[in-house]
Amino acid sequence: MNKIVMLDINFDYGNEIQTINPVLLISKNDVVLVDCGYPNFLSFLEDEMKSKGIDPNSLTKVLITHHDDDHMGALYEIKEKYPHIKVVSSEIESEYISGKRKSLRLLQAEEVLKVMPEEQKQFGIEFCETLRKVKPVNVDIMVKDGDNFDWAGGCQVISTPGHMPGHISLFLTKTNSIVTGDAAVIENGELVIANPQFTLDLNLAENSLEKIISMNADNYYCYHGGKLVRSATR
Repeated sequence: MNKIVMLDINFDYGNEIQTINPVLLISKNDVVLVDCGYPNFLSFLEDEMKSKGIDPNSLTKVLITHHDDDHMGALYEIKEKYPHIKVVSSEIESEYISGKRKSLRLLQAEEVLKVMPEEQKQFGIEFCETLRKVKPVNVDIMVKDGDNFDWAGGCQVISTPGHMPGHISLFLTKTNSIVTGDAAVIENGELVIANPQFTLDLNLAENSLEKIISMNADNYYCYHGGKLVRSATR
């Protein structure tokens, strides 16, 4: 009954096919979706879940690792269609997910826009508008570093700040696996920092990356890049 299911969500972005990899943590009493894609991605999620034999109605929780639009964008429509689902995040990120505080990514984008070359400003304006359209959702359950759950046979919350201040990852004890969120992405078969040029605190992000690498997990489930299996290389 306890298992981890990685979803492959393929979509067109800027005339390029891109992929994100949300993860489902399945246990006897819970089906937890970790991150949920951009706004209007609910149908992608439902179709991919069904293709893997999982009923979307079985979802009990959505855990948001951090409040970037590609990780929480579809949360509002998920909650609208499946109101029984509980939203989970760190306390810090809950302030932004719920809309109590302005998105840090939007604040960053607005500052970058001020110094953008004229020929790039239209893109910057459109990006800011995209971020403003992300609808807030109240967080039902706030978690912190070291909290334990029975998801997928055993799950511990890991604080991994840097990319965002309240970013969290998950250590899955039964399979010695880590769900990284954006604390790490896979590039050329290695774990690296996600978009260092947009990371809010690069030093903290580097520490978080070192932290999850030093845990020597057998599997790393990365939202960008998919699954990295380390056990086979040891």
